[in-house]
Amino acid sequence: MKVCRRKALALCLGYALLLLLAALNLLEYKWRREPRRCGEPPAVPRQRPPPPPAGSGAPQQGGRRQLVYVFTTWRSGSSFFGELFNQNPEVFFLYEPVWHVWQKLYPGDAVSLQGAARDMLSSLYRCDLSVFQLYSTAGAGKNLTTLGIFGAATNKVICSSPLCPAYRKEVVGMVDDRVCKKCPPQRLSRFQEECHKYRTLVIKGVRVFDLAVLAPLMRDPTLDLKVIHLVRDPRAVASSRIKSRHGLIRESLQVVRSRDPRIHRMPFLDAGHKLGGKKDGGGGSDYHALGAMEVICSSMAKTLQTALHPPDWLRGNYMAVRYEDLVMEPIKTLRQVYGFVNLAVSPEMEKFTLNMTSGPGYSSKPFVVSARNATQALSAWRTALSFQQIKQVEEYCQQPMAMLGYERVSSPEEVKDLSRTLLRKPRL
Repeated sequence: MKVCRRKALALCLGYALLLLLAALNLLEYKWRREPRRCGEPPAVPRQRPPPPPAGSGAPQQGGRRQLVYVFTTWRSGSSFFGELFNQNPEVFFLYEPVWHVWQKLYPGDAVSLQGAARDMLSSLYRCDLSVFQLYSTAGAGKNLTTLGIFGAATNKVICSSPLCPAYRKEVVGMVDDRVCKKCPPQRLSRFQEECHKYRTLVIKGVRVFDLAVLAPLMRDPTLDLKVIHLVRDPRAVASSRIKSRHGLIRESLQVVRSRDPRIHRMPFLDAGHKLGGKKDGGGGSDYHALGAMEVICSSMAKTLQTALHPPDWLRGNYMAVRYEDLVMEPIKTLRQVYGFVNLAVSPEMEKFTLNMTSGPGYSSKPFVVSARNATQALSAWRTALSFQQIKQVEEYCQQPMAMLGYERVSSPEEVKDLSRTLLRKPRL
C-alpha cells in the first residue's frame, strides 16, 4: 500500500510540474505577443560585434566577409594565380592547407579524403586555424606554429608585420623564402587573430576533386563562398606533371588509386615501358603521372557539366579562368577575377601581374613561382611530350578539352607547328 501511495504521489507531483511549466510558457508567449507601450523601444537581439579593425586588411564595420576557393589541380599555374591574392594587402591567403590532410592520412586515396578536406575548409573559412593541429605531422604533444603550415615560407601574412618584421603586407612584391624561414614562429592563435582582421579570405587547393564536395559550404548561410575554377590545357598539365614527377609521386599514386573501374580506359602506354630518349613516353613515375590525368580529367568534366547547368547553390558563385587567358591577357583577366570577388585593382597589382607574365624565359624548376615568358609557357608541352603521350592525354581528357576550347591534334607535324594556335572560344 505504501509503495502504491508513493507512486501515486510522484505521478501527481509530475503532472503538477508539467502544468506549471505549460502555464509559464503560455505567459511568456503572451508577453512577447503583447503590443509595446507607446515610446517603448523594440527589443534588439544581441549580436556579436565585428572583429576590431587593424591595418589595411581590416574589414569594414558590418561588412560581410568574402570567402574564395581557387578550385584547380596540380601544375595548372595555380601557384602564380594564387600570388594574385597572396600579394593583395586586403587578402588573407592560405596555400594548399589540405596538404596536411593528405600527409597525415596517407595512403588514403583522393576520393576517400574529400570529406576530411571539406571539414578542414569549413573550419578555416571561420578562421578556426586550430584545425591544423589535428593534422600535424610534428608528433604527439608538439604544438604547430606558423612556420609548420604548408607554404609558410612564401605566405605574405606570415612573413610580414606584425607576425614578422621581414616584409610589409601593403608592399606588393614576391618574398624570399630563405628570409621567411628565419621569421620567429608564432602560435596558431596569433595567426588566427590576423585572420579575423581581413574581409577577404582566399584558399587555393588542388586536392578537392568534385565541386559538389563544396556544396554544403556554399549553401551555408553563415558563409559567402565563391569558387574560381582555374583550368589549363591538360596536355600542358601532363607535361608539367612529368617534369615534376618525383615531387608528385605520392600524390600521383593517391590519385591513380581513385580510378573508377567502370570507366577505366586501357592505356596506350605500358607501365613497364622504360623511359629511354627524350622523345620516348612511358613507364615508372611517368606512367603514373599520365595515369593520374584520367582521374583529374574525369573530375574536371563533372565539374564543368555542373557549371553549365548550375544548381541554385552554384549560380552566381562560380567563375572559370583559363590559364592561357591569364598569361596572354593578364590585366584583363586580373580585373575580371577581382571584379568577381569584389576586390579593387590597384596599379601595383596590375604592374605585378604584368611583370610575372613578361619574364625572359620559361623556368625549368617546378614548384617555383617566377616571372615567365607567356608564349613559351603556353607552348612548352608541344616540344616536351611525345606524340604518343599527347594522344594518351587527349583520350583521357577529350570531354573537358572540348568544353574548354582546347583543340586536339592529328599528327606530329601539327604539334610542332607552333604558328598554329590550338585555342578556341570555350563553351563556358
